[in-house]
Amino acid sequence: MTRKMLLLAAAVAVGISGVVTMSAQAADKIMVKIAGMKPEGEPETVGMKLFAKYVMEATKGKYDVRVYPNSTLGKEDAYIAQTRKGIIQMCATGTQTGSLFPAMAMLETPMLYDDLDHAHRAMNGETFKLINKGFPEKSGLTMLNAFPLGFRHFYTKKEVKSVDDLKGLRMRVPNIPLYIEFAKQLGQSGQAMPFAEVPAALDQGVIDGGDSPFSDIVALKMYEITKNITLSGHILVIHSLYINNDFYKSLPAEDKKIFDDAAKRSAEDVWKIVAESEKKATDIITKGGGKVSSPTPEFRAALVKAGQGTWKLFYDTVPNAKEILASVDQYRKK
Repeated sequence: MTRKMLLLAAAVAVGISGVVTMSAQAADKIMVKIAGMKPEGEPETVGMKLFAKYVMEATKGKYDVRVYPNSTLGKEDAYIAQTRKGIIQMCATGTQTGSLFPAMAMLETPMLYDDLDHAHRAMNGETFKLINKGFPEKSGLTMLNAFPLGFRHFYTKKEVKSVDDLKGLRMRVPNIPLYIEFAKQLGQSGQAMPFAEVPAALDQGVIDGGDSPFSDIVALKMYEITKNITLSGHILVIHSLYINNDFYKSLPAEDKKIFDDAAKRSAEDVWKIVAESEKKATDIITKGGGKVSSPTPEFRAALVKAGQGTWKLFYDTVPNAKEILASVDQYRKK
């Protein structure tokens, strides 16, 4: 064999060795897939990516945490089912888990929180624990954290100055009993439809308005279709990171702590991000030609009354519902 051929063979051998080493390193990593429904830039997706970053940094790459946003791994029901079965390890979702455990729907109880700070304290305290009590055993999932997507506010074609102005309006609502009941308590005609259909329904006059967090109102420029944005803040949309119980229990103690810390840290980041974005949203809407108004004390009192009218839905399905609702009071500013 010539010297040139020997050198070539040696180079190939080194290359193969490198590939084998890289493959072995990849095989050593533990794959963790996280599925979500929101697109890039949304608080849910930001939270998932921060969690992945913190876990991989703290474990020095022991875990290959991959984020699949925007329903890449299927719709909510599908990826929740996959997480429960252990096909994927984690997911992010909201009150969709209420179908597995009714207390989860109470994360979005209407008119429960005074503001983001109030909700933040409750979700870092007893309220979160009471909602989560018994959930892992029933669902096969553990809820690692709770973070906001933002308060839902009304967007309407006509100006809304009082609760009377809401009565009779055809308002889009998610197809969720709690949301439909809240619309009913306000005297609205709740029109259940997918959010993707809302802009066309508004253009065609099928509905008079709806409600969404600022993230959706700003991203889709809803204020260009419905000029009036009322800062009702009637429902705080809360999502969480969920992890398959068997996978979670299989983690070494030190790794489980890293996962817990990463979940808490990423949630805290999202609380801050949402608080900042809520402040900026009003300027974006007004500069875009929208009109932002805040409810009068009388208007807000009527919203609170309507919200409390929905709480009865929990009394027959959630054994500790009244305890959960009462727990929130301790986190109000005195």
